Amino acid sequence: MMRVSDAVVRSEAAGDAAAVAAVHRAAFGRADEAALVDRLRVTVQPRVSLVACIADQVVGHVFFSPVAIATRPVTLLPMGLAPVGVLPAWQRRGIGSVLIGAGLDACRTLGAHAVVVLGHAAYYPRFGFVPAARFGLRCEYDVPDDVFMALELVPGALSGVTGMVRYAPAFADV
Repeated sequence: MMRVSDAVVRSEAAGDAAAVAAVHRAAFGRADEAALVDRLRVTVQPRVSLVACIADQVVGHVFFSPVAIATRPVTLLPMGLAPVGVLPAWQRRGIGSVLIGAGLDACRTLGAHAVVVLGHAAYYPRFGFVPAARFGLRCEYDVPDDVFMALELVPGALSGVTGMVRYAPAFADV
């Protein structure tokens, strides 16, 4: 039996697109997130796109893309985490956590200063995310404050940064 410790996390390669789409379709039960990743691949830079493989099979994927914040300094690079998906047979076994942790490290290496996420209020705090409202940030989508979260990759990076956070236009179709 394969274990999460057998997972290899690496940057998405050109030949992974079909497997990544299959992961998101299976994880979300619809094609919207797979189509989102396809659009983001060609419309955003910089980006972090990682896959988790077990026995050479892609079992999970995470994507980070730049977001816009109304009052950010030009030197601040904020990223948004979305989507993250894991094949149902591998869910609740740590693959998502491994991908998110590796993705946050890749964002740091890229020079990102902060990451926002729209997600489950009980899941993302384990990575250090807190409600984005604590920083004076609001989501462009009408969501409860506890599910829109932010993480400073550089301590103090969001100090004095306030306003609306906008995702890439590709998100409008999800």
